Amino acid sequence: MTRIPHDSSGEPNPLHALTLDRLRCRTSMKWRTYPDDVLPLWVAEMDVPLAGAVVRAATDALALGDTGYPAGTAYAEALAAFAGKRWGWDGLAVERTAIVPDVMLGVVEMIRLVTGPGDPVVVNPPVYPPFFQFIEHMDRQVAEAPLGPDGRLDLGILEDTFRQAVSGGRRAAHLLCSPHNPTGTVHSADELAAVAALAERYGVRVVADEIHAPLVAGGVDFVPYLSVPGGERGLSLMSASKAWNLAGLKAALAVAGPAAAADLARLPEEVGHGPSHVGVIAHTAALRDGTAWLDALLNGLDDNRLLLADLLAEHLPAIVYRPGEATYLAWLDCRALGLGDDPADVFLRRGRVALSSGLPFRTGGAGHVRLNLATSPEILEEGVRRMAAALT
Repeated sequence: MTRIPHDSSGEPNPLHALTLDRLRCRTSMKWRTYPDDVLPLWVAEMDVPLAGAVVRAATDALALGDTGYPAGTAYAEALAAFAGKRWGWDGLAVERTAIVPDVMLGVVEMIRLVTGPGDPVVVNPPVYPPFFQFIEHMDRQVAEAPLGPDGRLDLGILEDTFRQAVSGGRRAAHLLCSPHNPTGTVHSADELAAVAALAERYGVRVVADEIHAPLVAGGVDFVPYLSVPGGERGLSLMSASKAWNLAGLKAALAVAGPAAAADLARLPEEVGHGPSHVGVIAHTAALRDGTAWLDALLNGLDDNRLLLADLLAEHLPAIVYRPGEATYLAWLDCRALGLGDDPADVFLRRGRVALSSGLPFRTGGAGHVRLNLATSPEILEEGVRRMAAALT
């Protein structure tokens, strides 16, 4: 993996800021699910202090008592400006956006707009487990179009799945994870244009979860789905949540392509009451004023991908790891270790390190684990040491 650094922001690497003792004072899911002797490297929470701009914006709102219902378009305007600068995309029209509580609840609302009960929703496993849970809970059918052996979209399988999904005149959607969780794959412009062409051919509506879009490795370009030819009928969900560690400050944006504006207009007004107003303020500040902090984080994540590759090569060479092009998640193929379908269980019981099991990611997940590398080098080293100790 060649490291091409991001712009130097002058900000310190936030992954170096917090000690393990300090992190254990947190009361969030990552730090309260397991006993204190377990090192948590699982759920998507980063071990970082917040960007100063975010802290100031949220603190000012609290000091003012500005804690009512969300209003206005400042979040969308900040995202549009960020998209123009970061991705060279000027097609994010503020008038074709809507505030939603978070990305997954926004996904649910978008799928409701373009499908009905019992309709299929195509996903590309191994993929983020809530995709399956939310689809099934809203009375839709999951249709799997697995990734290829290279961890990328298999367009042949995707076409076959689209064809079957719309058979008998049914409506169907494709829930696209872009960048892909857990593999960290960044879909290319050509791949996304091919998805759009297939969707148009078969009448499938694409809903893109693009929550990890700001978290790309150095030298990698993220391409918004709505920016590719044929993407005009798509719907996207975006948020500052993952990139600035704001999962506890709920807010996201639904974005419609030009030909999907009428669909988004049917979104019930009440959905926009669900986000946190303070969350909207925090996300807006992150996108508008937190980019130097983001650049420092991205450089730190690039370093950690290289470090993890070196650590695994030294201590666990049987694990197959392809450093991802995006996200702060590492997808590890542990099948050669002979630990069965759920190696995360072995690493937890024997090594006291918590990783995400590959099984909930469905097809392609058995024998794999997902590791969160958004932590300090010292904690990452300790995590791999514990994994290796679990085999002795």
